[in-house]
Amino acid sequence: MRNGLRNLKRPLRTLALHTGPLSYSHCHLPRIGLLQSSSYASVSAADIQFGQPVHETHPHLLKPGELTPGITAAEYAQRRSKLASKLPKNGVAILAAADVKYRSGAVFYEFHQDSDFFYLTGFNEPEAVAVIGTSAAQDDHTFHLYVRPKDPKAEQWEGSRSGTQAALDVFNADESGDIKDVEKSLSRIVGDASEVFTDAVPLRPSASAFSRLFSSQSPPKSDGLSKILDQATVKPLRSILNDLRNIKSDAEIANMRKAGQASGRAFTEAMRQAWTTEKDLTAFLEYTFKRKGCDTSAYVPVVAGGKNASQIHYVRNDDVLLDNDLVLADAGGEYGNYITDITRTWPIDGTFAPAQKDLYNAILATQRTCISLCRSSASNSLDKIHQIAESTLKDNLSQLGFDMSGNVRSNP
Repeated sequence: MRNGLRNLKRPLRTLALHTGPLSYSHCHLPRIGLLQSSSYASVSAADIQFGQPVHETHPHLLKPGELTPGITAAEYAQRRSKLASKLPKNGVAILAAADVKYRSGAVFYEFHQDSDFFYLTGFNEPEAVAVIGTSAAQDDHTFHLYVRPKDPKAEQWEGSRSGTQAALDVFNADESGDIKDVEKSLSRIVGDASEVFTDAVPLRPSASAFSRLFSSQSPPKSDGLSKILDQATVKPLRSILNDLRNIKSDAEIANMRKAGQASGRAFTEAMRQAWTTEKDLTAFLEYTFKRKGCDTSAYVPVVAGGKNASQIHYVRNDDVLLDNDLVLADAGGEYGNYITDITRTWPIDGTFAPAQKDLYNAILATQRTCISLCRSSASNSLDKIHQIAESTLKDNLSQLGFDMSGNVRSNP
């Protein structure tokens, strides 16, 4: 990071504009000293549109210093520094943003950023590339962020973009540029690199024969990067990032707690009401996640009444809910890209039948045993806790009279 945390010391307060008619081509975010010129006039940053909320435009969502909910620009910079410390001399890491996915024609799905890209940048727009490279002395690093430039016509249709200048001044990149020119820049960076760490190029084809047969005839987006990396030493990045992301900061824990609290309260409210269809319960949960403070649902919920609950990923959620049956809900909210995953089962008519109660208590006892082991002093791995869950549930079901001697996987 050749310029250090220069931008973290310069709060986003004003926007420097040439006097005269307002034009995006004249816009750039303030740098120290620029506002002294008489040819510039100060305009509130709240009057400028970005591709995502910032504190100046959305103070109801972000506190001063936060780049995304609960996470400061300084924390994002620290994450990049930690990643750089894991790279070799002259090593680079390349991460690509997620693409917009289309449902039909020009109708798109809600955009969701690639989690690793977001973890290091906080940038929540598509068509972007982040490059983090270390120096020969391995005592410094540079953060490149290539994004879509400001474009008034495109933004009228697709919504605001942050642009290349905001990549420098808001997202604290050392270097930025138009995403359309990224191939030329990457060729230079990769050519000077000792090793390249990336997951942007798929290591194996899709496991689906259908996808391979009926995929678009145009070359995949990663082909360009594949050619650039043809002569480079390429290694996967995910294992390094997984190690970094395993340990959560206080701010991350607070976000996870907020998502969990909002989601848990949504479940509690749902259990207090009577439901006649899976669809209505699904809609209530998704609405209540947002009403309680989450940004969206973490994933497509499973709301399964009766025998539908025997399907692990039943997501049709279109059946009726009958008295004397149980309903299983597997859902959760997302806040600041941190998610909650909750599964609960309860009687539709509010009362457990004796057999339902026995099964419920067998699972509840297993859950409580596992939760009691989720502490650092217990020195248990997740795999170990999973094994304990299996053996405890097997014992509890055996006590209820179930024959647990066979292997369900061996049944036809």
